[in-house]
Amino acid sequence: MTTFSLKLTALALMTLDHIRLYFPEAPVWFGWLGRGAYPLFLFCMTQGYAHTRSRGRYLLRLYSMSLFMTALGLFLDSRFPTERGYGNHNIFLPLFLTGVLISALELWQRDRKKGGLALGALALVQVLYALLPALLPFTRNLSGDVLTGVVPNLAVNEFGFEFVALGLVFYFLRDRRELLAPVYLIFCLYQFSAEALYGWVPVQWMMAFVLPLMLRYNGERGRSWKGLFYLYYPAHTSLLFLLAYSRAA
Repeated sequence: MTTFSLKLTALALMTLDHIRLYFPEAPVWFGWLGRGAYPLFLFCMTQGYAHTRSRGRYLLRLYSMSLFMTALGLFLDSRFPTERGYGNHNIFLPLFLTGVLISALELWQRDRKKGGLALGALALVQVLYALLPALLPFTRNLSGDVLTGVVPNLAVNEFGFEFVALGLVFYFLRDRRELLAPVYLIFCLYQFSAEALYGWVPVQWMMAFVLPLMLRYNGERGRSWKGLFYLYYPAHTSLLFLLAYSRAA
């Protein structure tokens, strides 16, 4: 499978997941299948990041989309208030953080001093996030999801730090699939245990079922519809939210 075919699969799974989110009467298995969407996107991102000609532009694009999704969420929630709200839809933020950490760690491998400065700068951003309410009192009325869309936080993002760490696994084991597969399955087992521990019905572990697709990746990009994902993500979440809003009105 090419990167393009993996992304199309992820788009389909994500759409099913979001249909289930906004329309709870939809089949429950929509949500089960949707568990595999983000791991596929993350896998594709790390492959693309390894081959992109300009990591700076790649990261800028992801961060710009993070800002856009933050603004879009604020607008939709203020213009079309609902009990559940638009939701925290900002897949670009954890992808951005994954890229930043990959670059910082590789810089550390080449030059400990420069790598240390890069990791230190990332640490300062985490401190800034914590200090925002004190530095800018108006931010006290904003949710953590909104704040992290502007000042990226490793822990406060749609998928949490553990999935950022999974992105590092995808990247640094991209040429060692015999090791990537068991590590990924252990991660899925952890997801099962963590959700069960908190009394939730374990579902995130079902992301294990997309592993065969990753292992079939042939290293080729396939078609280059670069803007497809960047346009489709905000478009379909907005449309589904507005459809749910209109039905409830």
